[in-house]
Amino acid sequence: MQHKSARTTAVRSKPAPAQGKRPRIDIARAIGSRILDGTYAPGEVLPKEAEWGRSFSASRTAVREAIKTLAGKGLLASRPKVGSTVAPRHRWNMLDRDVLAWHLEATPIEKFVSDLFVLRRMVEPMAARLAAEGRSAETLTRIAAAYERMERHRSGGHDLIAADLDFHLAILAATDNHFLTSLGSLIHTSLEFSFKYTWQGAAGMKVERLHRHRAVLLAIRSGAARAAERHMTDLLDQSLDDLHRFFTRQRRAAAAPADKTMRQKSHVHTRP
Repeated sequence: MQHKSARTTAVRSKPAPAQGKRPRIDIARAIGSRILDGTYAPGEVLPKEAEWGRSFSASRTAVREAIKTLAGKGLLASRPKVGSTVAPRHRWNMLDRDVLAWHLEATPIEKFVSDLFVLRRMVEPMAARLAAEGRSAETLTRIAAAYERMERHRSGGHDLIAADLDFHLAILAATDNHFLTSLGSLIHTSLEFSFKYTWQGAAGMKVERLHRHRAVLLAIRSGAARAAERHMTDLLDQSLDDLHRFFTRQRRAAAAPADKTMRQKSHVHTRP
């Protein structure tokens, strides 16, 4: 029991956040990241404010404000005579901008993006259908402009990713549904991050990827709601396949040097 007590009361060693004009946000980010990466598990009691203050060289007021910020995001709960404890995972507001960004830093990338695709597959095909049913000249112009930028920057880079992001956000906006539009804004950073990997995963299939985007655009433009939904589903499925293909290549590349070393050692040991 003594070991457990010492473990939960000591501030676990990680670099302190940079102290600038926003110490509350910096401290909240540092503590929030440790919650999301499992350093502090649900139900676990956090160190006292004074300990955080010493660790971050910050005032107790700044620490207290950071703790309140984390509680507002659903990551922490206060218990009388106990202090701040990590809240159960189902209470974490994963659509909060800060929580998403911290989660992105703390979670294995492949799992993070795969989980994001589950949400996208539930939302975006229906958004494409709604966009086709309620299309307007303004929204069609925005979607088409984003696609034209994708064509123009098909060689890759940030401009391609930004254009792809605008394409999908424009479709969410075209639904004229404030909840869907807000969802796009909330997960903006995560979408941009995921697009970087899905385009890398596309490798030599970038032309096919563009054709799939064009199919979505044409279906929305013509008012073919079911086709728009189907094409968006196909696009997301292919994107997820490309993503897994990319990470598989990464794992194989990382394992190759180790395999080579093991073969060399084995060869040395078996020589007569």
